[in-house]
Amino acid sequence: MSLLSVRNLGRRFGGLLAVNDVSFEVQRGQIVGVMGANGAGKTTLFALIAGNIPPTSGDVLFDGRSLAGQRPDQVCRLGVARTFQIVKPFGGLTVLENLRTAALFGKAAMRHAAEADQANLRILEDVGLAPMARQLASTLTLSGQKRLEIARAIATGADLVLLDEVMAGLTPTEVGQMLQTLRRLHAERGLTLVVIEHVMRALMELSDHIVVLDHGELIAQGTPEEIGANPKVLAVYFGEGE
Repeated sequence: MSLLSVRNLGRRFGGLLAVNDVSFEVQRGQIVGVMGANGAGKTTLFALIAGNIPPTSGDVLFDGRSLAGQRPDQVCRLGVARTFQIVKPFGGLTVLENLRTAALFGKAAMRHAAEADQANLRILEDVGLAPMARQLASTLTLSGQKRLEIARAIATGADLVLLDEVMAGLTPTEVGQMLQTLRRLHAERGLTLVVIEHVMRALMELSDHIVVLDHGELIAQGTPEEIGANPKVLAVYFGEGE
């Protein structure tokens, strides 16, 4: 059984059909990339999965259970966490306190701050933020805040993490470092990842499977090699003729 099953998912905003009849599967332990130009419906798709907005049609199953009607906090407690395209740390809390909040109120549901901090220091080590654990989150660089978003999602105890452009705005060196971090987290923590990314080289290198959206519709899915050679993707996304 798939860990995540998106079935004929749709979302309408007035006259705009932002996501239209999208279906795909994510297997446990996979890294699935989500590709598409601005306005393709990628972030709306994440919001539908995570419970931030309800679908107009279709369903999302997580580990065989429908997420329909679940609030974001309930979806998180079931084991789905997301990051945001625009980073949203609790700036007045320390880096470690940001993770503590996630560990106490997410699926991990840790009961004591000390227990949460012990587990979270290991997560900060994994993402390269351990030296900044006692810093205010607002003092981190953009790269640091992106890493904090990832660490906070992991601290919830999630089995599935939705990563929304965690490499956007980073330098080429920082992108390479982020790729290494994500591969290590995936391998060592057994995470399943769904990744939205405009850095195409990074998405192709990282993903096992890629789904491509255009104007809210799924136009292709397959391995990175298949997507890179798909005439429709080349026509729609890269502006090349079929």
